[in-house]
Amino acid sequence: MSFWLGWVVKSWPLFWALSISFVLGTAYSINLPLLRWKRFAFVAALCILAVRAVIVQICFYLHMQMHVFGRSAIFSRPLIFATAFMSFFSVVIALFKDIPDMEGDKIFGIKSFTVQLGQKRVFWTCIALLEIAYGIAMLVGAASPFMWSKGITVIGHSILALLLWNRAKSVDLTSKAAIASCYMFVWKLFYAEYLLIPLVR
Repeated sequence: MSFWLGWVVKSWPLFWALSISFVLGTAYSINLPLLRWKRFAFVAALCILAVRAVIVQICFYLHMQMHVFGRSAIFSRPLIFATAFMSFFSVVIALFKDIPDMEGDKIFGIKSFTVQLGQKRVFWTCIALLEIAYGIAMLVGAASPFMWSKGITVIGHSILALLLWNRAKSVDLTSKAAIASCYMFVWKLFYAEYLLIPLVR
């Protein structure tokens, strides 16, 4: 249905976003020779980074600019910010997703970063990366020439950073359910960011 929609609306940025995401998603998941890239920590992280941070941000932006609004494509400040910020988030998601599955990954020989480095170290690395990303986002917001953008982006990212820190401190790293719940919370923060990205100026 998604390919059909991309073809029907005649938007090449949208069609390429769907096509590349499909190819990488298939290579990431399907259990065939030379595929199932999720078994390899670095390659898995690159797949998630490519789709979530680069392809989705740039191709969907080009779809809106060129196909919907009929404008020329200009790589704006919000687009650059979104790509950079979501790169941090994508790396965290790629690392975090394996934390609850460490025992299963060991059994099936998947050499995730969690298996190699341990749950606690990977967990706090993920939290540190996100807090750094929020700190950078606050600096970007503070540099805005528009007072309304400055206020909303600085306060908004401060709140999200505080929510993340409070949640991280309460996680029982010996509980698979608690880690999985925190992982889902990270996804909520990921989608919450899309409320702030359009306000970056």
